Amino acid sequence: MQQKQLRALMIGAHPDDCEIKTGGLAAKYVAQGHAVKFVCATNGDAGHHLMGGGPLAQRRREETQRVAEVAGIEYEVLDNHDGRLEADLATREQFIRLIRAFRPDLVFTHRTKDYHPDHRRTGILVQDASYLIRVPNICPFVPHLSETPIILYMQDSFLKPAPFSPDVVVAIDDVVETKARMLHCHESQMYEWLPYDGGYLDQVPEGDAERLSWLRERYLRRDGAVAERFRPHLTARYGEERGQAIQCMEAFEVSEYGRSLPETEIDRYFPR
Repeated sequence: MQQKQLRALMIGAHPDDCEIKTGGLAAKYVAQGHAVKFVCATNGDAGHHLMGGGPLAQRRREETQRVAEVAGIEYEVLDNHDGRLEADLATREQFIRLIRAFRPDLVFTHRTKDYHPDHRRTGILVQDASYLIRVPNICPFVPHLSETPIILYMQDSFLKPAPFSPDVVVAIDDVVETKARMLHCHESQMYEWLPYDGGYLDQVPEGDAERLSWLRERYLRRDGAVAERFRPHLTARYGEERGQAIQCMEAFEVSEYGRSLPETEIDRYFPR
């Protein structure tokens, strides 16, 4: 029997957040015929050291559309200012409408324990929408959902007041090339702003192919570190031999604000 098509909605604060945290999973979903949509809660108009405002927002929107072509996904950028996201009523209702319109089985977002206020508020907005998407008299012009999707938090390294605790781990060795090409589309971030902010701008290669290779190696190391951190979870899901051999992974924590995910259902919703 063919598996029902899943609908996965990834909601990040900025253009590139979803790619960094869920790019591998998204690629695996698409390969299996599932529907994936990335949403950015802000337009990214502050994320650069040499440009900003409307021109940067337009550039970053164009980068997301290239990602959509590479990955075979839908991509929406909300027109909220970068660094100024508020968890207010108007933005909550914006989230309610977009979640209802896509009708997801799964929603992925940031934890509310994070260094960036936009990340925290994105997580809060998803939490605040999680019940109201089922209430007909809230945003009545968009049909309400009959149940809340499974909601999951994307992996992070913050420890206080509570560390990330993975409920689902996904090996992504087979899609690291696709993930790298998705990230490669974000030229303004991967090769300009993030290296400037991180103090390694002088390490960025000049040529396009050289940049892609350099970026792939950076994220192989990053996702490899995640795999090492959660190696026992990999061996629990994939078995000792394969679990020890996996080099790169993404991890997710189930939110109590969404529908429960019994351990017996993980393979139904998450590719191996």
